Amino acid sequence: MAQKTTETDQNVADFIEKFADSEQKKKDSQKLVEIMQAVSGCEATMWGASIIGFGKYHYKYESGHEGNAPLLGFSPRKSAISLYVFTGLEEHESLLTSLGKFKRGKACLYINKLSDIDLDQLQKIMKANIEYLKTRFES
Repeated sequence: MAQKTTETDQNVADFIEKFADSEQKKKDSQKLVEIMQAVSGCEATMWGASIIGFGKYHYKYESGHEGNAPLLGFSPRKSAISLYVFTGLEEHESLLTSLGKFKRGKACLYINKLSDIDLDQLQKIMKANIEYLKTRFES
C-alpha cells in the first residue's frame, strides 16, 4: 500500500495564506513555523495537501508497513490547529500537565490558538518527540 502523506514542493507561506481561515490562525501558523524550525533545525516543507512538516524520519512497523514522516508538524485546520508533536507514550504524559488548553488524539494535540498554551512547554514536548523518534527510527 502506497504512503498517503508524502513531502511535496508546495510553498509553505502560500499554503498558510490560502488555508488558514483567520488572521489569528495565520499568525499562529507563522509563529509555529518559527518555533518548529528552531527546535528541529529543519526548514518547513509541505507534506500532503495540508500538513507543514519539519525534518523527516523513516518508520517501519512489525507489520511491514513503512514510509517517511516529518519529525514535527502541524496543520491549521478549520476546527483546530493539529500539532503533530507528541509521542503518545505514557512516559511523556507528564509533559502535557502544564501545557494549557488542548484536546488530544492518539499522538496529536489540538489547540484553538497558540495563546491557549505554554510555548516553552510545547518546545519541551517537541524536543522529547524528536529525541524519541531519532532513537527509534532512522532520520
